[in-house]
Amino acid sequence: MSDKATLPIVMIGGGGHASVLAEILLNQGRDILAVISPEDISQRPVFKGIPLLEKDEDILKFDKDNILLVNGIGMMPKSNVKRQINEYFLSLGYKFETIIADSAHISPSAVIESGAQILHVAIVNTGAKVGAHSIVNTASVVEHDCYIGAYNHLAPRSLLCGQVKTGMNVFVGANATVINNISIGEDSVIGAGCTIRKKLMIMS
Repeated sequence: MSDKATLPIVMIGGGGHASVLAEILLNQGRDILAVISPEDISQRPVFKGIPLLEKDEDILKFDKDNILLVNGIGMMPKSNVKRQINEYFLSLGYKFETIIADSAHISPSAVIESGAQILHVAIVNTGAKVGAHSIVNTASVVEHDCYIGAYNHLAPRSLLCGQVKTGMNVFVGANATVINNISIGEDSVIGAGCTIRKKLMIMS
């Protein structure tokens, strides 16, 4: 195990998505030094005993070489909030942890880029690639040879069939299906329960 893998965590956000990530990390034996959130987190038992800091700037109290960040802010359609926060701290030299739940299945030939979050019982199959800072949410399936761009959010139980390609900042709603060999353009939003059979736009 590398030194990087044992570095403590500072969590950005204290809502539902952050609590799921925190539980995964704590169950894996990771140390969470602080939660950064302007909201009260006391009603979420997973955060019990973890110090709360209210401002993003409080992260600067931590040495960038001695921690890893986790952005627990959920990604909503057409929102760039998560990306803006990440890029600000990346520009300062901070790094984001890649999270993979123990119950997820990741093919040995799949590529998971830095800062991605793969949640419970999700599947990333043979030859697939998940871009940086993307979320593959609970029970989602990324089939063989898919290419998922950076800052995507695949909502719970979404299904991307083989060789699907998505651009940056794509949102795929819960229980949506994208059939094989389809390209989804940057900033696209696929509604919950939809089935996509044609390209949403031609990708460069």
